[in-house]
Amino acid sequence: MLTVLNNERPDRLPCQVHGWMSYYLETYLGGMDWWEAYEAFDMDYAIYLRPRYHFNEEDLARWEANRTDLGLDRDGNRLWSETIRTPKGELHHTGAVNDFTDWMMEHLIKNEKDFELWNEFYPIPSGIDFEEIEEAKNRLGDKGIIRSHPFSPGQGSPWQSFCTLIGTEPAIFMAMDEPDRLHHVLEAILQKTLRVIEMWEGIPSDLVETDGGAGSSTVISPALFREFCLPYDRRQNEAYHAVGLKVVCHLCGGIMPLLDLVVETGADGLETMTPPSMGGDCDLREASRRVGDQLFFIGGFDQNAGLENGTPEIAREQVLNCFEATKDHAGYILCPSDHFFHGNPDCLRAFAQAAKECVY
Repeated sequence: MLTVLNNERPDRLPCQVHGWMSYYLETYLGGMDWWEAYEAFDMDYAIYLRPRYHFNEEDLARWEANRTDLGLDRDGNRLWSETIRTPKGELHHTGAVNDFTDWMMEHLIKNEKDFELWNEFYPIPSGIDFEEIEEAKNRLGDKGIIRSHPFSPGQGSPWQSFCTLIGTEPAIFMAMDEPDRLHHVLEAILQKTLRVIEMWEGIPSDLVETDGGAGSSTVISPALFREFCLPYDRRQNEAYHAVGLKVVCHLCGGIMPLLDLVVETGADGLETMTPPSMGGDCDLREASRRVGDQLFFIGGFDQNAGLENGTPEIAREQVLNCFEATKDHAGYILCPSDHFFHGNPDCLRAFAQAAKECVY
C-alpha cells in the first residue's frame, strides 16, 4: 500500500474497504471490530484514526453546546436538536441518526451573522497527541496504512466544510451571487485548518483524506472547482506535504472533468473513482491513461453490484476489470467506491482473494 502511495507498482494489487460500517460488522460479521474484519478476510488494512485534540477551557466555555434528544420519528430515526451559546449570540441546528448513518436536517449556518459567530468562537485546538495513532501503527506493522482526516468543521477541505455548515445549495448560490463573501468564508475555514496542520508535525499516519463529494462534478462545475476549491486545496496540500503526509483527494461523484484540476491541487492521489452504475462517471481506464502518471487511485469497485447484491463470481470479475484498467498507468488500491451495509461475506472473500491473484 505504501508503494501505491508513491504511485509505484507493488508486487500485487492491494485492497481495502472504504471503512467498515458498524451495521455490517454487527449484522453479518458477528460484532467483529475493524482489525478482526480485515484479518478474517486476509485483506490489506486501512485504519482510519484522527489525532486527539486538546482545547483551552476558556475557548470551550465560549462555545457552549447543549444537545437535546428528541426521540424517535415514525421511521425509527433518532432526532436531536442542539443550541450553541457564544458570548455574542446563539447558533442552532438539528439532525438525525439511524442504524446506517447520520445527517443534518437544519444547518448550523443560515446567514452572514451566523458565520461570523462561528468564525470568532469555534474552538481551535491548543494541543495535540498522537498516542492512539502510534499504538495503532505499532500494532499494524507492515499489514497496511493509517489514514487520517483533517481538522475541519465538515469533511476535508474548505468548500466541503462550508457546504456541511450551510448546505450545498446555499453555498452554490453564494458562489454565483456573492463570490467575494464566499472567498472570505473559505479563507477563514482554511486558516483554522492550517493552524492545526502545524501541530501535525511528526504524525505517524501515512495518508490524509481531503475534499468531499460536494466538490464532485456531479455537484459543481469545473469552473466553480477552479475558483473555490483549487486555491484552498493547493495551500492545504502543501501544508500536509510539509509535515510528511501523502494526500488523497476524495471526490465521491463525478470526476472525469476534474482530473487535471485535481493534479493542480498537488494531491498525490484520487478516490473514490465511482463508476456510472453507482452514480459517478469514472472511466477507470481512461482516468488511468490521462493522469495515472501523476495520481494514484483508490476505489472503483461497484459495491452494490459486487458485494450487496452480487455473487462471488461477480465480485471476482469486477476486481479483474479494475486491475486491467489501471495496471499500465496508475498506482492503485482496490476499494469499494463507497460504504456498504449488506452483502454475503463470501463476496468479500472473493474480492480479497481475486486481488491477491492480480500480480504486476
